Amino acid sequence: MDMSNASLHQRRADAMAQGQGALHPVYVDKARNAEIWDVEGNRFIDFGSGIAVNNTGHNHPKVQAAVQAQVERFSHTCLMVTPYESAVELAEKLNAIAPGDTPKKSIFVTTGAEAVENCVKIARSYTGRPGVIAFKGGFHGRTNMTMGLTGKVKPYKAGFGPFPGEIYHAPYPNAYHGVSIEESLAALDDLFTCDIEPSRVAAIIIEPVQGEGGFYPAPSEFLQALRAKCDEHGILLIADEIQTGFARTGRLFATEYSGVEPDLMTMAKGIAGGFPISAVVGKAEIMDQPGPGGLGGTYGGSPIGCAAALAVLDVIEEEQLCDRARQIGERMMGRLRDLQGRYPQRIGDIRNLGAMIAMELVVDGDVNQPDAELTKALVGEAQKHGLILLSCGIRGNVIRFLPALTITDDLVDEGMDILAKAFDALS
Repeated sequence: MDMSNASLHQRRADAMAQGQGALHPVYVDKARNAEIWDVEGNRFIDFGSGIAVNNTGHNHPKVQAAVQAQVERFSHTCLMVTPYESAVELAEKLNAIAPGDTPKKSIFVTTGAEAVENCVKIARSYTGRPGVIAFKGGFHGRTNMTMGLTGKVKPYKAGFGPFPGEIYHAPYPNAYHGVSIEESLAALDDLFTCDIEPSRVAAIIIEPVQGEGGFYPAPSEFLQALRAKCDEHGILLIADEIQTGFARTGRLFATEYSGVEPDLMTMAKGIAGGFPISAVVGKAEIMDQPGPGGLGGTYGGSPIGCAAALAVLDVIEEEQLCDRARQIGERMMGRLRDLQGRYPQRIGDIRNLGAMIAMELVVDGDVNQPDAELTKALVGEAQKHGLILLSCGIRGNVIRFLPALTITDDLVDEGMDILAKAFDALS
């Protein structure tokens, strides 16, 4: 049987729905740390890490060993039927590392979207209120509720409505695009005046760095003001840390930079080095509001996922990956500054929080002229030369860099060399 990339891509097109897209026509045979090899033997440097999932790299030996040991014992019994110690230990550890001093409790589900859904359920149960406020440009998942919360129409919401009611969106502060902290807070007050009274709002959900929206960090002053506004009105603050968590931004959680303690947090992606598990961690009093059976899922808290997540936490600590994320960010930003100096009319902005790094492409240096065509072409050109890149942004003009936090400096430099050559080829 022909096992080339082209033949597999055709088989995929014939067998799988197009809605579950594939950014790169590269079919993986094996992966190790920050490198991938396809079925034709081609090698790629991975600057995507499975969308911030493999923070500890592909097949980290410690994670791999923990999973193998768990599989030999059992793969599934259902946490809600016959539980196991690894889930209890993971909950204890997540409760301990979550920001803030308030006692915490956890639940486990399987996907990031499930974690967000459960945050909304818990918030509504605890407050007795229906409303939820999210932010324009935010991404929270592809289920019906999380699509409603997501602030980007194409491709996530187009054609899939109607969405649940009592969901409202406020502008996210974004200095590069001319949206100030004051304007965002004023728009929130306007929602309270014109759309829903604060006494009917259960929660405000925010990504401390917008992921799919374009890697825009929320200013600490804004998160602090949100915390104060939530406290004033009895609203719960939900931090969606799905893409920002587990050392990605140079802290275990990006919220730590602001000193804000969320009421509830979502965790997924980097939590388990590629194995499906997600969590909601929140203040114990709030988390205990739903009764037994109100939360959960058949695969929630998979024993394999728990074993992997415990190993990931060990690796983050032992290999000092928070420090490493900051080092990677500084190294890559230095290279991006050099590239921006060469192409100031095409690279409108570069930004990072730790190893969550972005380059925004524009036409003629104009922030109001996004260059989505160059962005798409750059992703394709880099792949031809052995570099996996991801794009994002509500206007499709942002390259996001998410290398494994275990990547070597040599691989960072090699990847950035490929990026520069790809840019040169398209300019």
